[in-house]
Amino acid sequence: MAKYTPQELATRLKDGLLSFPVTSFDAQLQFDEENYRKHLAWQASFPVAGLFAAGGTGEGFSLTPTESERVVRAAVEEVGGIVPVLASAGGSTTQAIENARAAEAAGAEGILLLPPYLTEADQGGLIEHVSAICRSTSLGVIIYNRANAIYKDTTVATLADRHENLIGFKDGVGDLEHDARVYAKLGDRLFYLGGLPTAETFALPLLQLGMSTYSSAMYNFVPQFALDFYQDVRNQDRIAVNKKLNEFVIPYLDIRDRVKGYSVSIVKGGLDAIGRPAGGVRPPLQNLAAQDLADLTSLIATVS
Repeated sequence: MAKYTPQELATRLKDGLLSFPVTSFDAQLQFDEENYRKHLAWQASFPVAGLFAAGGTGEGFSLTPTESERVVRAAVEEVGGIVPVLASAGGSTTQAIENARAAEAAGAEGILLLPPYLTEADQGGLIEHVSAICRSTSLGVIIYNRANAIYKDTTVATLADRHENLIGFKDGVGDLEHDARVYAKLGDRLFYLGGLPTAETFALPLLQLGMSTYSSAMYNFVPQFALDFYQDVRNQDRIAVNKKLNEFVIPYLDIRDRVKGYSVSIVKGGLDAIGRPAGGVRPPLQNLAAQDLADLTSLIATVS
């Protein structure tokens, strides 16, 4: 049973930092539940507003439905009493419904709805896709504006009118006009979170467009830095934000951009660097090369 109503969950999430914990794997790239629980317990020991299990940074795209359910359930059991745990739903409409129902049964507080798998869809199709998931669960649902799921402002408004449990809009595109249109039309009916990689880079300008929070991948391995950065953003302290961008975030981006897919791999590399390894990444992703890990380790030392 969820502890929060959808509206209560939105209120909790909109004014705090959010993060997607990595999923721990063993040497055979199988789910390492014991290590995952240790990581979640550490993550929840800081004042984060919400954790998304089996999401993008958690390699949800590489998990089977059974694995995803197990990951979400472990997260809820370990830290659900401390911080809201949300799950992801994706793939076909049928699969997303199964994900949502499994997450609710596991005790998750909300759902991040990922874009449908592979196929293109017009606005009418997206409305029916989201509606089917919203009807399948009593949990709060956040739509992810990305890839083949670009929701027009009128589409978001239609969905918000139809479904009280639609609570959030996450943007992974960065089209400023589009974001302005959505916020202008919906206002406080939803909460808005940034989902561009690496979210800290865009956090301050997007705050002006109503995105009061974002999902921080680097929270996985430098949680206090990530929380301090978020507070600087909310304080609109441009000097402090730029200082942190120049000293850590931009050099981090330079390492991330060396290889496609490193946006996830670098997070597990960060955990290696601080002595809290969570195993490697599953193919088709690649682990950090030795020099990249060495460079990242040196960079993290400057803010630890």
